[in-house]
Amino acid sequence: MLNLLHETPIQKINHPVFDENKIEVFLKRDDLIHPFVSGNKWRKLKYVLADAKNQHKNHLVSFGGAYSNHLLALACAGAMYGFKTSAFVRGEEVRNHILLLCKTWGMQLYFVTRENYKNKYELFNSYFGNDINSYFIDEGGRGELAVKGCAEILNGCTEKFSHTICAVGTGTTLAGLAIAASRQNIIAEGICVLKGAEEMNNDVKLLIPNLDNWHIHHQFYRGGYAKTDEELMQFIKTFASSTGILLDQVYTAKMMMGVIQLVKENYYKPHSKLLLIHTGGLLGLLSQ
Repeated sequence: MLNLLHETPIQKINHPVFDENKIEVFLKRDDLIHPFVSGNKWRKLKYVLADAKNQHKNHLVSFGGAYSNHLLALACAGAMYGFKTSAFVRGEEVRNHILLLCKTWGMQLYFVTRENYKNKYELFNSYFGNDINSYFIDEGGRGELAVKGCAEILNGCTEKFSHTICAVGTGTTLAGLAIAASRQNIIAEGICVLKGAEEMNNDVKLLIPNLDNWHIHHQFYRGGYAKTDEELMQFIKTFASSTGILLDQVYTAKMMMGVIQLVKENYYKPHSKLLLIHTGGLLGLLSQ
């Protein structure tokens, strides 16, 4: 029950900037966990689904935007493990490949205004408050159980790294990664993909108040959440053609570009060994 691939492969990334600055960079391929329940999406859901099962809940309810990889993962995982799923989708009703797959896996979608979407517990209670079988899952799967799952990211990793780095959207994955990194005396860093989200530092502190082995870089959002430009898309194509690895434009491409820029700026000492986390979500590429 609830058992997918956990010890994902680690692949060295060759790039002229890394070679010139004597930095070794590796990518942990959590995108290979599952085609649809991939990367940090599965890690966030693992203990959430187990908790719902332990509480004898059979209806999972969550929240997300129209291109939410979290909702996609939840719909697929729900179908795999025998849960009914529902989701509140932010904004006007639309059709796209993500939502089509969600519905194919049986997820019931409720489109709500951006204003109403802000009150998630109120939405849940108004629709499902009288249903004892319904289980609330916050947007993106975030929460303490999600952090617990993300704290397993480095399980099975025996190589010694100086830093480990992930993209940051809510701070949940970074919080879990910092816990994992603390066990191996590694610095955990995040590349934030949201504009003006410096308050996220406080959110992470609340999740891991006793750790200080982490840092968030806030300068690599490239226009803001889910914003793209020609340079970013060209980087994805160049990276794919030279490594065989796909990155998505919302999270992992911005992470990789951010790390390359930090290396150029001599942020990392020579002979540092970096482990980047591929958090999946590649179906988002089809939105371009």
